[in-house]
Amino acid sequence: MARPVGDFDPSRYFRGEVDLGFYNVGTPAVRDLARAVYAANRHQWSVHEAMEFAEPLLRDRYLDVKMVGVEVVRRFHRDFSRGLLNAWKRWLALGYSANWATTDAICGELIGPLLNAHTDLAERMRGWTRHRSLWVRRAAAVSLVAFARRGRSLDLVYAVARALHPDREDLIHKAVGWLLREAGKTDSRRLERYLKQHGPSIPRTSVRYAIERMPPARRRRLLIVTRAVPSA
Repeated sequence: MARPVGDFDPSRYFRGEVDLGFYNVGTPAVRDLARAVYAANRHQWSVHEAMEFAEPLLRDRYLDVKMVGVEVVRRFHRDFSRGLLNAWKRWLALGYSANWATTDAICGELIGPLLNAHTDLAERMRGWTRHRSLWVRRAAAVSLVAFARRGRSLDLVYAVARALHPDREDLIHKAVGWLLREAGKTDSRRLERYLKQHGPSIPRTSVRYAIERMPPARRRRLLIVTRAVPSA
């Protein structure tokens, strides 16, 4: 199924990921393959068999293969149970995701729906912000994006964002900005208050992501008021 790179080179969207490969088959083909695997096994497998199938795929160096694993497990969403959160955290902590795209897919397709079904589990994201793994810390923010978009658990959303502000990783800064931007869609005043209060401690990338959908004049004003005051 591999295709030549042609005009689209997916590797340019990934910086610093070690030994990440690309078959360049494209998202529709990945989903079709996952759909076929699911159709052939849906009556024999539970989500646990799907997890056993997916784990070696997540360990593979190719992005496309990793995504097939995530897509197959996603199709068993009706069987998702609370204990799966630890299994998915282990995938992240061991570096199986190995890149932002697979991490975000695990968050959006697996962790997010589980948190939506068992909302008390969302509180665990606070602890994930302190994990040594970049991918676990990114998941702490990205897993809550759907909550933020719906205006749910905003106290938790802002607490996770604030805990991640000191992080030095650019991929964390972008994730936090994304989370804040989604929170602002349902309560823009709260986002603006938050940015004004904590602006100097928020990485500039996070600020820019958080305000990128605002009107230009409002963006310019917030970029100014959130800037750190130079030391004397």
